[in-house]
Amino acid sequence: MAGEKRMLPPLANGLSARLLILTIGFVMLAEVLIYAPSIGRYRKAYLEEHIASAHLATLVLISSPDHMIDDTVKEELLRTAGAHGIVLERAGARTLALSKAMPPAIDLRIDLETGGFFTLIGDAFMTLVQNRNRVLRVMGKLPGTPRLTVEVVMDEAPMREAMLDYSRRILALSIFISLITAGLVFAALQWLIVAPLRRTTAAMTAFRKDPENALNIIHPSPRSDELGTAQRELAVMQEELHAALGQRARLAALGTAVAKINHDLRNMLATAQLVSERLAGSGDPDARKWAPRIIDALDRAIRLCSQTLDFARQGVAAIQPARLSLAALIADAAAETEAVGAAEVAWDIRVPESMEIEGDRDQLLRVFVNLGKNAAEAGATRIEVDAAARNGAVDIRFADDGPGVPEAAREALFTPFAGSARAGGTGLGLPIARDILRAHGGSIEIGASGEAGTVFRLTLPRRARRRRRLRAA
Repeated sequence: MAGEKRMLPPLANGLSARLLILTIGFVMLAEVLIYAPSIGRYRKAYLEEHIASAHLATLVLISSPDHMIDDTVKEELLRTAGAHGIVLERAGARTLALSKAMPPAIDLRIDLETGGFFTLIGDAFMTLVQNRNRVLRVMGKLPGTPRLTVEVVMDEAPMREAMLDYSRRILALSIFISLITAGLVFAALQWLIVAPLRRTTAAMTAFRKDPENALNIIHPSPRSDELGTAQRELAVMQEELHAALGQRARLAALGTAVAKINHDLRNMLATAQLVSERLAGSGDPDARKWAPRIIDALDRAIRLCSQTLDFARQGVAAIQPARLSLAALIADAAAETEAVGAAEVAWDIRVPESMEIEGDRDQLLRVFVNLGKNAAEAGATRIEVDAAARNGAVDIRFADDGPGVPEAAREALFTPFAGSARAGGTGLGLPIARDILRAHGGSIEIGASGEAGTVFRLTLPRRARRRRRLRAA
């Protein structure tokens, strides 16, 4: 994955193209929502216009002498009105004003005074989907003449053709508006969001490839919106990460040097220890007097070297989980603690014999032995250990009756080389214990500490995590 080449997506597959397509789609959807009532209103207006034309045609008939006109004129009036026949109804009396000799049969009756919003839309779409010419009988009133009703018998095909032509014009206008709107939105988003976001993405990609190069840290824009805030936060994060990586590199080099020095120093101290043991057996009283102190100091120095090397190598220690009896594990820790010189500490183990966990025995044993040795070296005479199961985990209480941990030492208790509360301590025992428990998916924390003693609270899952490795802090 380190050599994987990642490039910014092309514009056709990027955010800009998606926003453009979405904008066109949303505008077209809005146009459809506007078109539906528009086409319904267009159909009604078309029919009202024919009602008015039919009334005008009847006025020609009424104004003629004896209400009689030539057949040729009558046909011309009906053609102009687009009708097969015209009927007037006034005060309940119906009068056939104009009509062809053989009017066609009526297929549909339409009353313009009835029908609501959705009825108009539904009737309009029914007209558009027709594949045959229907004969309509349309009834309506003229503005200002509420007592006069005009009925027109007309063909539906011309109206359908006019509606289709209107729809085509609406479609063309909608596409034009969509393209103009989408282009403007695209340009605005490209300028305000997409282009700065692509620069931010490019800076992130460059920083990922070479985070130790300070030139790859993004230069945030002075924008006050969310994108400007994100760029400034990203710049702060990259600066902190850059500094942390530099410090890590220096610490890694220092750790390598310390490991080499420790290796040589331990060999030197081992030689000095052999010489000190010979001094302890010499006949010189002064030599016998000071030799134990020298040996004790050398032991502490060798132990410090060993623990430092172990801590440096801890990242390769693998967890080998197995089913374990928690009570037996703690009993083994008590026995091992007594074997290294803490026999005066009494262990009170209150863990049920049936309680089992899954974990690496050697690593977990190291945790409890370390806690026992710390308690004994602090001056404790009694250790109590109890446990309780909870939600797939085990809560362990490890308490001693020692003098407690000083307040100043609690904050750095789990910090390597800084958390020792006693003279000569390395400060590595508890950090290593914490890393072991974390590798198992558990945790450790100090619960209470005072004159009555110290309590550590440990948590371990009943089933250990697989393929985890311990890592130094």
